[in-house]
Amino acid sequence: MSEPAGGVAQWLPAARAGSREALGKVLEAARQYLLTIARQEFDPDLRAKNSPSDVVQETFVEAQRDFGQFQGDTEDELLAWLRQLLLHRVGKLRRRYGTQKRRLAREVALGGDDSSSGLAGGLTADTLSPSGQAMEHEQDEVLQAALARLPEDYRRVITLRYEEQLPFEEIGRLLQRSPDAARKLWARAVERLHEELDVPP
Repeated sequence: MSEPAGGVAQWLPAARAGSREALGKVLEAARQYLLTIARQEFDPDLRAKNSPSDVVQETFVEAQRDFGQFQGDTEDELLAWLRQLLLHRVGKLRRRYGTQKRRLAREVALGGDDSSSGLAGGLTADTLSPSGQAMEHEQDEVLQAALARLPEDYRRVITLRYEEQLPFEEIGRLLQRSPDAARKLWARAVERLHEELDVPP
């Protein structure tokens, strides 16, 4: 397993104890590792719809929301969990856009250790189990509640980006902003969503 920037092992105990700051540092330390995986997994036609860095950021939102479900204690377990979230998100993008080209060699390489067994299978599965569907439904409800607490412009840019999967050029046109301004608005909205997802229900 390629090593991320230092800090995952250092901050993981505090993150497991509930420290938001420590969790943020853990995720940042894993960013380059996840970016490498995302870049490997992106087909050229998928890059036209989304970018690896955006998918990593969206994975961080999901990780922060669901960190209570992470049961591991080691750096390798945390990285495998984050990788699974990332690959699941890439798989959903592929299904959405019909880009089902299988990267078998890469999937085998990514699934080569025990902590990540089943990741390749999860990436190629087109349907979730009933329990998986129920869990995804619960997570969606939590996310929708957090979205409802955001300002209107934040909700709109997140909806356009996450649900409609539009590129920033199109989002900017719809919001009468430049693509760069749309990306910055999205970044602020994601940051605010992070905060909202940390608020207990």
